[in-house]
Amino acid sequence: MRKRRSSFTFGMTALTIATLVGCASLRADSDTKVGEWRFYGGTLGAQKYAPLDQINASNVNQLKVVWRQSASPPEVLGGDKPLMGSNYEHTPLMVNGLLYMRSDAGPVMALDPQSGKVLWTDKKAATGGGKSRGISYWSDGKDARIFALDGPNLVAVNAKTGARYANFGNGGQVDLNVYTDSLPNAPVENYSWSSFPVVVRDVVVLAGVPRVAEKKVPEGMQAALDPPGDIRGYDVRTGKLLWTFHVVPRKGEFGYDTWQAGSAEINGLAGAWSWLTGDNELGYIYIPTEAPSNDFYGGNRQGDNLFGNSVLCLDAKTGKRVWHFQTIHHDLWDFDLPAPPVLMDITVDGKRIKALAQLSKQAYVYVLDRVTGKPVWPIEERPMPKGDVPGEYYSPTQPIPTKPAPIELQQLTENDLIDFTPELRAQALEIFRKYESVPVFTPAKVGREIIMLPGTTGAANWNGAGFDPETGMMYVPVIRNAVRTMLEEKKNSPYAYDRKAESMMSTNLELPYEDVNPGRPLADGAPSRLPIMKPPYGSIVALDMNKGEILWRVANGDGPRNHPMLKHLNLPPLGTQNRASPLVTKSLLFIGEGKNGPNGPSRIPAWGGGKMFRALDKATGKTLWEMQLPGGTSGAPITYMAGGKQYIVVAVGWSDMPAEYVALALP
Repeated sequence: MRKRRSSFTFGMTALTIATLVGCASLRADSDTKVGEWRFYGGTLGAQKYAPLDQINASNVNQLKVVWRQSASPPEVLGGDKPLMGSNYEHTPLMVNGLLYMRSDAGPVMALDPQSGKVLWTDKKAATGGGKSRGISYWSDGKDARIFALDGPNLVAVNAKTGARYANFGNGGQVDLNVYTDSLPNAPVENYSWSSFPVVVRDVVVLAGVPRVAEKKVPEGMQAALDPPGDIRGYDVRTGKLLWTFHVVPRKGEFGYDTWQAGSAEINGLAGAWSWLTGDNELGYIYIPTEAPSNDFYGGNRQGDNLFGNSVLCLDAKTGKRVWHFQTIHHDLWDFDLPAPPVLMDITVDGKRIKALAQLSKQAYVYVLDRVTGKPVWPIEERPMPKGDVPGEYYSPTQPIPTKPAPIELQQLTENDLIDFTPELRAQALEIFRKYESVPVFTPAKVGREIIMLPGTTGAANWNGAGFDPETGMMYVPVIRNAVRTMLEEKKNSPYAYDRKAESMMSTNLELPYEDVNPGRPLADGAPSRLPIMKPPYGSIVALDMNKGEILWRVANGDGPRNHPMLKHLNLPPLGTQNRASPLVTKSLLFIGEGKNGPNGPSRIPAWGGGKMFRALDKATGKTLWEMQLPGGTSGAPITYMAGGKQYIVVAVGWSDMPAEYVALALP
């Protein structure tokens, strides 16, 4: 096995804090008040857990819809009509008797958590303002604020009234297009982020995806391919910029030498499009970073490319790197880290560990000590195949976790093809044999198509996981979607090679059916194309995080079991592909099926999604109850107590309806 620079590096800051903390145990949900939902993930550590059990296995079958509210009510839109078919992936918060969310139209609003009635809206917000999956709440006991994105601006509004703070930033907002130390060849415009600010120790931390303002690049200077997605921290009260962390290191900074021949000067991205997690006791923020510029070709960025594809731990007060762990060296597969690290305290071989679990598209779960960044179980640098694209750099090894086992298939073989009938098997084989099916981390080739599994939609994605701190169980929704891909030579492009230009939806490996177009939504109940691989196409995987073992897997949803070519076979649930988010309570696991494709979540096929919402037994995965909602769950469900009653609230949507919130409770 080739020796190389370690994937993880531990800074001196962590040594100091670890000494101070000693053996004290921190529950990742220590900032959460029972009965509220103060953070997007229930806890600052993204556990999606609440210790509530008024709704339990004995009465869950009595759940009813108690209120519904538009995601863009008249109080926001006035006389305008809500957008049909919107992919509204938002998750609300419930704090101090108010339910907060960013509306589908843009402005933040507060609802009565018992009735869904609109109580206030941010009157200064722009209608539109881009999509955002969440908001954040902060309070010092005297002042309470909601932080949100309004287009390219960070805004703070009063949690009681919705009024903006005139002394926050410039007239109540901070322009995130302003990078105070951007390089001359990478001025920024069109900042966007589908996620949301996170507050740790009175610092508002943001990532994001900027674009180069080419017209502002000095004449005669080569513009950067993309600006770096630098991480920034702002004062929670004033909006003052406190620090910036360069995700593409600059000359003299740690990691600069992982970009050969000065390539750090012209490359960017490597920030985070997913959301962030934090530990208030340690004062740390955890960032799951994406790949650097260009997902499939890295000839312009020779080297391992820190801090791309890394779990990055920063001190929230200073922005200094505490430690990092790079999950992929020199990404060539579009395997951005798609989900936030889930913070957890686990017991391994009798030792209590402050840990985190980083999910990945490539089906590995990287379990690290969140104080030091050191792997909880060995992660080995293993040799990888080298490609043959001219001018490309190939990392000779990649870090491979020894525990847990991969949570999805990592290569499609003939044994994995559907065999529901001999005819379907023969069709699947014919398609499969047109391409070369390769193991994970095999580079794409020029002019020869390969089969990737997991595909670029991943196994796991931004919907993340749920964790039960009482049992140490983690529940991960995953999908199974093989795709074909190849590189082609490019002319008049900054990249010598890039992925073949074609619709992403057409690259899913599916059996054709009549004239079904993979790029168009299906009417309810209409037949679809069929995947060529065996199910489950969407499933929930339960892991014992104290042992690093997979305990069970169940299909999530019917999937295409009622397709005309399958209906007569009376198949069990096959699972549906989508971004379904879990909700873990003291007694149950709740999960939906997600919004329908292909105009829903990115690259989800037309047959993906479903309108069922279920409660599962946490120990076995057995379905205990289900209900059909008006649409598929497009955001993550939350739960809270209000007026002595436990509620479950979730955003739903479908291609033929505006997005809305649905609240469930017992009679």
